[in-house]
Amino acid sequence: MESFRQVLVANRGEIAIRVMRTCKEMGIDTVAVYSEADREARHVAFADEAVCIGPAPSTDSYLAGERIIEAAVRLEVDAIHPGYGFLAENADFAAACASAGLVFIGPTPGAIRLMGSKIEARKTMEAHGVPVIPGYHGDDRSDEALERAALDVGFPVLIKASAGGGGKGMRVARDPDELEAALAAARSEAENAFGDGTLLLERYIDRPRHVEFQIFGDTHGTIVHLFERECSIQRRYQKVIEETPSTALTPELRAAMADAAVAAGKAIGYVNAGTVEFILDQDGRFYFLEVNTRLQVEHPVTEMVTGLDLVRLQIEVAEGRPLALSQADIVSRGHAVEARVYAEDPSAGFLPSTGTIREWIIPESHGVRVDAGFGKGSEVGVHYDPLLAKVVAWGTTREEATRKLARTLKQAAIHGVTTNCSFLVDVLEHPAYRRGEIDTHFIDRHLDLEPPAEVVPGLDDLEALAAVVLHGHLERRRSFPHLRALPPGFRNNRYRDQEVSLEVLGSRVEVTYRWVEEGRYRVVAGPAPMDVRVVHFEPGQVRLEINGTLRRFRVTAGGDVVHVTGPRGTLRVTVVPDFPEHDDEAAPGTSVAPMPGRVLEVLVEEGQAVEAGAPLVTMEAMKMQHTLQAPFDGVVTTVFVRAGELVDAGARLVLVETRAPSE
Repeated sequence: MESFRQVLVANRGEIAIRVMRTCKEMGIDTVAVYSEADREARHVAFADEAVCIGPAPSTDSYLAGERIIEAAVRLEVDAIHPGYGFLAENADFAAACASAGLVFIGPTPGAIRLMGSKIEARKTMEAHGVPVIPGYHGDDRSDEALERAALDVGFPVLIKASAGGGGKGMRVARDPDELEAALAAARSEAENAFGDGTLLLERYIDRPRHVEFQIFGDTHGTIVHLFERECSIQRRYQKVIEETPSTALTPELRAAMADAAVAAGKAIGYVNAGTVEFILDQDGRFYFLEVNTRLQVEHPVTEMVTGLDLVRLQIEVAEGRPLALSQADIVSRGHAVEARVYAEDPSAGFLPSTGTIREWIIPESHGVRVDAGFGKGSEVGVHYDPLLAKVVAWGTTREEATRKLARTLKQAAIHGVTTNCSFLVDVLEHPAYRRGEIDTHFIDRHLDLEPPAEVVPGLDDLEALAAVVLHGHLERRRSFPHLRALPPGFRNNRYRDQEVSLEVLGSRVEVTYRWVEEGRYRVVAGPAPMDVRVVHFEPGQVRLEINGTLRRFRVTAGGDVVHVTGPRGTLRVTVVPDFPEHDDEAAPGTSVAPMPGRVLEVLVEEGQAVEAGAPLVTMEAMKMQHTLQAPFDGVVTTVFVRAGELVDAGARLVLVETRAPSE
């Protein structure tokens, strides 16, 4: 039994850094892999050595298992840690590691392969007494057989891709009339996403909770659980907030689910870290969902309450050591909540955001942990998942942990891209969340993400706008050394207030300001003027006394776009130029790319008549797909792009005009 000398981490971003941090604490040298797009990434700089494995697309780099194994063999590493995502649940890659004489830090290829099929997983769990959702996974998988089975299962019924994940190949039919179309859509999506159109049926459970149990197995036959995680706050079937313990579990229910999770692990001879996921209905009945055969994104909440390092346990098990703890040794203390910070715009359907991070501050304090793969100066590109960081807070109670996390997210200053921090705070501070009344449809039911037709900025927003205007004014005066003794805006005749036009939250706000005396200004950004004193200024931040109250703001400008972070969070502000250039690129009816990305499919052709809402083009960026739709009834007069083409944000895609097709 020998300890590893060197480990290669076959991943990127925060998980690569997190794994390498534990390796270094254990005295293990680390090797990072990176694509050409990630040459300057933080995980590359953090590693002891790093190897370029290919171009930016993940299929040519992070998913190119043979290149990764070749690099590992060449550098004579002992083991490969896959992190999560990419190759973490690829049974062929795990087997190839073994064939190359490398240890795969994860479960066996057989366990990965078995749990990769939802149908085989259901059969295995049924055979070992683990409760599964009533459904159909028979050998006859034709539409006719599925339609007959749906009547037995009962409506509403959930259609799932056997090889699926991330919500792809999943549809709900609430009555027999919806079934045929739902089957066709699910099968088509599954074939496109996974190359496998095999479907199964499950009874659809309304308002379920998603509760999972962390399990660990060693090569000596021991399997233990490390308690549960509640993962019900989801958008598009992707988790965004996780916590432990779950508010839904009584001691008796927790014990029953833990026993079922351990039984699931024993059923497949599980080794290393894994997660047994369950659906919990409103009556307290739980059903097996799947086994994630890897380390989970949300594993830090388990570490915060147990005090255990899950990556260290993974490495020790992979070295062949027995688990150095029994079930009785594992104790959960306090409460932990994790939020995933993404570069995305919740008000635009969680559309990913790209750009250069110009400011990066997420304050860490006692009981707050930040796992991040980005920092100031990092580029957020189009090729990978838009996860920027995981912020985890621990408290003696759920209320304390939630309050800490919300406060940290409000104080976070991530400038240069749009983030979901304000959205996360809205969830954490929602009364229903505070009461623990959550389920997988919480976001759809409680949060209205559609921006209203007109937003009236509140007092906090107006104070932030004052900070933007005065920071810009002071920065200009700092960089202009001549005639500083003259008051701002001085003219020979009576001078008027200086004016700046800003766009914020979809509204235009005219801000005026006047120099009163040294360090003091009169600012008007709303119905009442503000008396503002500049207490401290330096590039990037300003401290203001506004109507007698001190506020601190961080301000970062990139062209006409300014990000400002104050006591209540971050605002994205656009400075409207005094003489805007005429832009005829986006004529009425022109669909433009909302983000940089790749055109997956052009769904129309020139001369084709379309109705409002008809799909025109499907794009992909940062592992998300976005379909552009016709803005009104009309005719496609110009198609500007082809499938496979890379386009910039704002690029013209399709032009639809409201005229009859020429005869």
